[in-house]
Amino acid sequence: MILYPAIDLKDGNCVRLLKGDMDKATVFGDDPAAQARKFVDAGCEWLHLVDLNGAFAGHPVNAAAVEAILAAVKVPVQLGGGIRDLETVEMWLAKGVSRVILGTVAVEDPELVREAATRFPGRVAVGLDARRGKVATRGWAEETKMTVTDLAGRLEGAGIAAIIYTDIERDGAMQGPNVSATAALARSTTIPVIASGGVSSLKDLIALRNAVGISGVISGRALYDGAIDLSEALEVLRTPPQQP
Repeated sequence: MILYPAIDLKDGNCVRLLKGDMDKATVFGDDPAAQARKFVDAGCEWLHLVDLNGAFAGHPVNAAAVEAILAAVKVPVQLGGGIRDLETVEMWLAKGVSRVILGTVAVEDPELVREAATRFPGRVAVGLDARRGKVATRGWAEETKMTVTDLAGRLEGAGIAAIIYTDIERDGAMQGPNVSATAALARSTTIPVIASGGVSSLKDLIALRNAVGISGVISGRALYDGAIDLSEALEVLRTPPQQP
């Protein structure tokens, strides 16, 4: 299982939100590139970046911070937030992002997602962010009536590289991930599923590792707070899963 340390960008800083609330942001650093280097030095093989301002604005806002990270590290990077047209997808891939994450547009224009995945095979992921099982869009500010399994079903066969599933109520709250919902989503689709939101301990990582079908996990606040040691976490996730 791959561990993706998260660098969430707001106003050029590394932050973590509480349950997706932009007014409840904790700043963990003002040098995203330096933070990226720390994660890589600890052994991570991927980074997960989110342009939080961009997610609300609908276009890239923290581009300078993202480009600084791309220049600072050599590991692959996936990026979400404000990517809602093919031009922006192509722009970020050309700049060195390994995989773009499409969220809002996956609900509002699924054909665009299919076109992007066809044009850039293996380099387009979809972010399914849910509140009480229903997909939320536009920086989690708007809730739809669509379930995550419904949307995942619509994406089958489109060539999507991964689904990043976030339980908004768990995100940044350090209350543990929604393992059962994430595993249920993974069982419902052939697309690899990456868990996000609420990871607070090595115990949480082990539970996700042992769940069938989950291919990766994103962690942010727990790494910044020191609740999880990155090197130790990477070692735990290299251990084969233990099935009941």
